[in-house]
Amino acid sequence: MKKILIIFLFFQLPVYSQNLVNIYFAGGCFWCMEESFEKIEGIQDVISGYSGGTTKNPTYKEVTYGNTGHFETVKITYDSEIINYEKILDFYWRNIDPFDSAGQFCDKGYSYRSVIFYENLTQKKIIDKSVKDIEFKFNKKVVTYIRKFDKFYKAESYHQDYYQQNFINYLMYKNGCGRTKKLNRIWN
Repeated sequence: MKKILIIFLFFQLPVYSQNLVNIYFAGGCFWCMEESFEKIEGIQDVISGYSGGTTKNPTYKEVTYGNTGHFETVKITYDSEIINYEKILDFYWRNIDPFDSAGQFCDKGYSYRSVIFYENLTQKKIIDKSVKDIEFKFNKKVVTYIRKFDKFYKAESYHQDYYQQNFINYLMYKNGCGRTKKLNRIWN
């Protein structure tokens, strides 16, 4: 009689929260947006990409130098049990210049404009209120676009986690752009 040895391997499957939500923001260079948002507790993932235009599966070169209508955008996945939309939106505002209609910091042009994409009326109401609050506080018109979300296209792999993969180049770019200094001047 042969004995059969059964071995059970116990391993932990990843736990996926039922509370994961995707939101989409454009704020100039997606490398800088990605770095900023990945530091927040409750943010699960940040992906660089393109949104807002008409060209399907655009490339970086097409978005930056062409006429695709897309903006450099980040897709943010967050756990709504840990952080809420309002806190993330507030953090977004503090990482852009909402009064610059030409782009953001040293990156100028349509694809570098600031945009908040909303997916439902609840988000739209929260955004509209935040815009009014900022305009009241600064006594200036916010020029950040507010757009209905349609599609998101992931950017090329060399753009993902750029600040981690090319840290020195990234710091030179970010400092050279004056992003941190200008944000400190605007938001104190």
